[in-house]
Amino acid sequence: MTQVIVLNGGSSSGKSGIIRCLQAVLPDPWLALGTDTLVEAMPASMQAADGGIEFASDGAVTVGPEFRTLEAAWVEGVAAMARAGARVIVDEVFLGGAYSQRRWQKALGDLPVLWVGVRCDGAIAADREVARGDRAIGMAASQAELVHQGVVYDLEVDTTHAESMECARAIAAHVK
Repeated sequence: MTQVIVLNGGSSSGKSGIIRCLQAVLPDPWLALGTDTLVEAMPASMQAADGGIEFASDGAVTVGPEFRTLEAAWVEGVAAMARAGARVIVDEVFLGGAYSQRRWQKALGDLPVLWVGVRCDGAIAADREVARGDRAIGMAASQAELVHQGVVYDLEVDTTHAESMECARAIAAHVK
């Protein structure tokens, strides 16, 4: 049985909406954990330090060694929850493309994982980013393709023209 669903996509691609819909349509309870959860759990000083995570005014994201240390522990913790029996949906942004996926693959080991790419046209994601008002302008466009480079998926959905529920149902059909 699928224990972990990893959704990878750029900022404002629609992952959060898909996850809420997945939680509604999947028969068992699933925890939703993501990169935003990790960043929110960190002290505010981590967003101002060179070793932490920085969001530039042009949307660029830079991560330092202190962030990577905490991120590695968080990834292992998510994997431990799944090994303990929790079914987990991970909301990720693979800024390192295939390298980021390999880190998760190593941590998740032999757990049954469904890898899902969440695509969205960069211009549409940029419009959503402006409407949200809580992201640095430029992040969505810069991440739209970058996060998918070299990543291998079991399934891809595209929110450019599909609603979150439609995407969630397509993903749920692949959950064993």
